[in-house]
Amino acid sequence: MYCLAARDLIDNQKVQAIIGPQTWAETSLLAEVCSQKSIPLLSLADTTPEWAMKKWQFLLQSSPSQIMQMKAIAEIVKFWQLYDVSMIYEDGDSSSTEVLSQLSGALTEVGSKLKHVLAIPPLVSSSLSQQLEMLRKGHCTVFIVHLSFPLTLHLFETAKRMNMMGEGNVWITTGIFTSLVHSLNPSSISNIQGIIGVRSYMSNLWYQHVNFYHRFMRKFCSENFEEFNCEPGIFAAQAYDAAWIVVQAMRETNQQQGQLLLHKILQSNFTGLSGKILFTDHKLPPAHIYQIINVIGMSYKEIGFWSDGHGFSKSLDSNASYNSSVRELGKVVNPTCVLRLRIAVPAASSYKQYVTVIEDSENVTSIKGFSIDLFNETVKKLPYHLEYDYFPFNGTYDDLVKQVYWKKYDAVVGDVSIVSTRYEYASFTQPYTDTGLVMIVPVKSKTTNRAWLFMKPFTKLMWILILVIIFFNGFVVWMIERNHCPELNSPINILWLACSSMVSLSGGRLHSNLSRVAIVVWLFVALIITQTYTASLASMLTVERLEPTVDSIQQLKKANSMVGYDTGSYCERYLQDALGMKATNIKPFDSQESYADALRNKEIAAVFVDVPGAKLFLAKHCKGFVIARPTYKIGGYGFVFPRGSPLLPSVNQALLNITENGTLRELENIMLAAEECEDKIDQDRETTSISPASFSVLFTLTGGTSTITLIIYIFPVNYLCSGQRTMWSLMMEVTKRWRSLKRLFSRRIHNVA
Repeated sequence: MYCLAARDLIDNQKVQAIIGPQTWAETSLLAEVCSQKSIPLLSLADTTPEWAMKKWQFLLQSSPSQIMQMKAIAEIVKFWQLYDVSMIYEDGDSSSTEVLSQLSGALTEVGSKLKHVLAIPPLVSSSLSQQLEMLRKGHCTVFIVHLSFPLTLHLFETAKRMNMMGEGNVWITTGIFTSLVHSLNPSSISNIQGIIGVRSYMSNLWYQHVNFYHRFMRKFCSENFEEFNCEPGIFAAQAYDAAWIVVQAMRETNQQQGQLLLHKILQSNFTGLSGKILFTDHKLPPAHIYQIINVIGMSYKEIGFWSDGHGFSKSLDSNASYNSSVRELGKVVNPTCVLRLRIAVPAASSYKQYVTVIEDSENVTSIKGFSIDLFNETVKKLPYHLEYDYFPFNGTYDDLVKQVYWKKYDAVVGDVSIVSTRYEYASFTQPYTDTGLVMIVPVKSKTTNRAWLFMKPFTKLMWILILVIIFFNGFVVWMIERNHCPELNSPINILWLACSSMVSLSGGRLHSNLSRVAIVVWLFVALIITQTYTASLASMLTVERLEPTVDSIQQLKKANSMVGYDTGSYCERYLQDALGMKATNIKPFDSQESYADALRNKEIAAVFVDVPGAKLFLAKHCKGFVIARPTYKIGGYGFVFPRGSPLLPSVNQALLNITENGTLRELENIMLAAEECEDKIDQDRETTSISPASFSVLFTLTGGTSTITLIIYIFPVNYLCSGQRTMWSLMMEVTKRWRSLKRLFSRRIHNVA
């Protein structure tokens, strides 16, 4: 039919050029006829194979190639981080092979993959719903639609009827459809709510072609009065530019057909409504700028642009800023990707701080906790809107994970540990808590070497230094006083003098001012030392020293002791398989209080819990229990998603973001701060022995004073200070006067043995 029409135009209507095939299928039928008749054929198809223009000399592509839009679409897919991509294209269009190849390569560059391809026949078929059913997924899927305008409308009508437009699917249309969205009526617009469209950018040059704009509007509306919008689109602009190409070429040559006309057409160089007109190898350069639209309400919103080599921007002026992410364009309203997830939570969590299910008197269920708050914050960081509902689940944690595998729930949020056996049924996010399994045991008082506790306030070096100072001071006093007191000649009396100087001044028995000075300084130092010793010893006697009742798992197995774990957790299997505990020695507990009471009553010797649970337990029971090393590297809490879920990468990235910005730590600190210690006794403190470093100045003072007095005694004053005899005599006279006054008010006891 196309060939007959073309021959009629050429032979009977005497046309010199043909403009208009918009698909490659139509173009390929006309190209052979036009080449035989030497008539230039200006194709408006978005893609023309290279081999075709080599085969048919008079074939030209007068519309820019749209291949680059596949890179723009891939960048949009990258923004949502949804890796399950499906392509829907028109069967029978040979140019689709190149489109698929370009799209697949562009998706690979952004880390995604074209997993499903659906070819739809050009004619409307009743099997379309069956074909779409094959692509239906339980989670957010990207559908890229590359169909003709009528077929695309039929596709969206069918998809809406199948509830695929609101099931959490992203629909992206190429320029074939997007360029005509402005002409849709309200009924058709309602079928495509939320779709994202990519189309060639048409520069706003209508002010240069006002006549064309008004004439097009008037003529098109008069002939198509049923159309909702009569404004010209990109296809009208491309047809207008193609007509101008031929008109200008005809004006420049008298021979209005054949090789010369083709030559003049290929020399065209001007800026048209659709962009730059300059042929290279029989085709215009590919479009490098695309406009991104978002269908909202009864119309669509032009949200920005994508430029090859630059990225996304809100405008194209000289001050425009570019970004590699479509986030630069602002929030994209996409109700087709509004996910409504069914999220299961453990109804009987051992740690109510992580998940608490509360049902009030009106049977209204509320779910709270650290895990819930954390997941809510994570969702806020997702690049797309996500809606979800929480549903309590009664059962073990293993059964809870299997619910996702059986597709009864879309995810699990709670204190679910990450273990290998659960990976068979689902995937996990990265851990949002510390990993590890620990053993909590009661504490007992330390009684080892308690008989020698009186020695603990001071270190060995401190005791030695005290003894040295005592005997040194006693020696100095003995040296000075031995000539005045004959009884000091006995070694026992020397020792007694040294020791008694710590508790009394003995001023009445001392005859030399030098010995009195040494004793006064030493008594000051001794007073501080004795007071410090008393305080330190009292602290050691009153503060209880504690240690774990169990040191290792081997001690538990050797004593055949009972141990506990959280009901429904993986610990039972791990204790038997990895740690070798007997099944008869393992007992489950439903709450922290239950196994705390069991530990106090010695019903069990230890309890095994995850590190997050251990933090909560010890925050509440801050006295009486400790963690016995080592920590077994396993577990950590994570969110659960189906295996291969396209949501998992974006949730992981969002979780990493709130970890790095401190939100996770802030939520954890709030949770732990809410736990008040129920034990009223102060925490166990390690009282360390006092070393000489704490008394270095005092020891220097007393040792230096005694040494100086000894030097002054050994070397006569008149020998050392011969020039100061008068001053010394005066000082001695004052001292004698003072001693005379003192005798009047004190009793002296002589000859005390």
